[in-house]
Amino acid sequence: MDLSLYLPRLLDGLGVSLQLTAISVVLGYALGLLFALGVSSIHRGLRWPALVVVEIGRGIPALVVLYIVYYGLPAVGVLFSSFWAAAAGLTFTVAAYSSEMIRAGIQSVPRGQGEAAAALGLSRLPAFTRVILPQGLRSSIPALMGLAIQSFQGTSLAYSISVNELMSQAYQVSSLTFAYLTVYVVTGLIYAVIAVPATWASVWVEHRLARGHA
Repeated sequence: MDLSLYLPRLLDGLGVSLQLTAISVVLGYALGLLFALGVSSIHRGLRWPALVVVEIGRGIPALVVLYIVYYGLPAVGVLFSSFWAAAAGLTFTVAAYSSEMIRAGIQSVPRGQGEAAAALGLSRLPAFTRVILPQGLRSSIPALMGLAIQSFQGTSLAYSISVNELMSQAYQVSSLTFAYLTVYVVTGLIYAVIAVPATWASVWVEHRLARGHA
């Protein structure tokens, strides 16, 4: 097997996987922040719906979520292309998990920080947005970086709904060449080339934050 003939297809699939990762992480973290604020709210009308959504998102496997979005929602008139179905499903899963990471970060901020902000004359909302939330998000960075890596690896699930991401391209190439071992080993190495340095970066950031660096 001349891998050079098929490597461009795998790299095209990698590009799709990276697009899915970027969309699901950016939108998922934004929704995760909203869910975290909802779950942390003192108002039951906000807290309980947000908590239910988060627990459902964490409790349902990502693959099942993709099937619901791609195969299930058309039954009620909501249709997505395979790519955007994958993006929507992965975003929902990322949002559910990131919300708990962000909430844990917010709760890790010492209560004295809020009291100090109040002593400086800040009301509840400005104290939260200017003092508590930035520190909580900073504490959440290592966990969120780890989740981003897992999200990149999780894009392989999009193969199940016909998205031409990396895993799908690997399957097509291996079916053409019958070089299953070679193709899947190379595919695994491509995932590792992205994920391993990202993991090292996450550990480095975590150590810097632990030492009190910005």
